[in-house]
Amino acid sequence: MGSFSLMHWLVLGVIAILLLGGGRFSNMMGDVAKGIKQFKKGMAEDDEAAQKPAEIEAKRVSDPQPQAQTEARPAHEER
Repeated sequence: MGSFSLMHWLVLGVIAILLLGGGRFSNMMGDVAKGIKQFKKGMAEDDEAAQKPAEIEAKRVSDPQPQAQTEARPAHEER
């Protein structure tokens, strides 16, 4: 009772073909197939881009300049 039988699916298929027409139905299925191919092609391109590591340019950072040293003392010192 919860699922369709084979006969239900056949009747629905015949009605769909009659309403949409044979040529229109085949064109629609061809468009679905093209969409699937484009999706697979896009996924393959994403995989290729992900496999190439990003090239990072190494830049030499200059050594820090020496600064005047100060005497450390507590922040809450009574004066």
